Amino acid sequence: MLQYILKRLWHTVYVVIGISMISFFFIHLSGDPVLLMLPGDASDQEIEELREQLGFNDPLYVQYVRFASKAIRGDFGESLYYHVPVMELVIERLPASLELAVAAMVFALVLAVPIGIISAVRRGSMLDMGSMLGALLGLSMPHFWLGIMLMLLFSVHLGWLPTSGRGTMAHLIMPAVSLGLSLMAMFARLTRSVMLEVLSLDYIRTARAKGLREEIVISKHALKNALIPLVTVAGMQFGFLIGGTVIIETVFAWPGLGRLVIQAIFSRDYPLVQAIVFVLSLLFVGMNLLVDILYVYLDPQISYSEEK
Repeated sequence: MLQYILKRLWHTVYVVIGISMISFFFIHLSGDPVLLMLPGDASDQEIEELREQLGFNDPLYVQYVRFASKAIRGDFGESLYYHVPVMELVIERLPASLELAVAAMVFALVLAVPIGIISAVRRGSMLDMGSMLGALLGLSMPHFWLGIMLMLLFSVHLGWLPTSGRGTMAHLIMPAVSLGLSLMAMFARLTRSVMLEVLSLDYIRTARAKGLREEIVISKHALKNALIPLVTVAGMQFGFLIGGTVIIETVFAWPGLGRLVIQAIFSRDYPLVQAIVFVLSLLFVGMNLLVDILYVYLDPQISYSEEK
């Protein structure tokens, strides 16, 4: 097991190096970064002064080495718009994005796993058809539309929840539900399909033949194997959630990284955009590493086959 985890950690180092290259070079793909940051009527002298100030006159590989050496220490420079160190802004907004992503994921999993299990056990029943129809509707609704509808109902008409901002649990409910509903639908359908496959395997029939109660067969024998693909999808979706909450954060004025990166793009804040992309990518890689480690717990044969 230890060898498997160390191997995954070593692979993560290569991925992080690749991420640093992408987050550095992507800004140059759309043209001269200085021209992107300055207004269209900037003079040649202003362009040259900013290029010299940011070190863009140096060769590209020299710029990358300078960027990587500072990034290791968490130094991404100063924001061109806010005039404060970039990492201060990122650290200030990151908890809000993590809070929203965790709330949406918990909401989705707590409801989706029981629904998927019950639908699989009672395959073909009205409950099964109704839950799968609801899952289809959940997958079909755009996040922003659902968020606006929830806002109109619970904030404007009923007055139960605040329309925007962050601070209390009441502020979190509508953004988390808007973001997590489609995930809940996806996880419910996935859980159902995997459970149906597992319940048809020989060892499940053997467990039932031994006289074990159905609750034990489902919870102890079937569910653990069914969790492996669910953990994979949930881990990847959580990585997407952290950086993919731009629309929901905008609709509900949620002060997270998604909203910050939009503001940075419109204000042409090149160092801030670069830092946010790098940090979000690291979080995504970290989630994939955590999923790999969870595999070892759910199925020890994975680490054994890696060693072989």
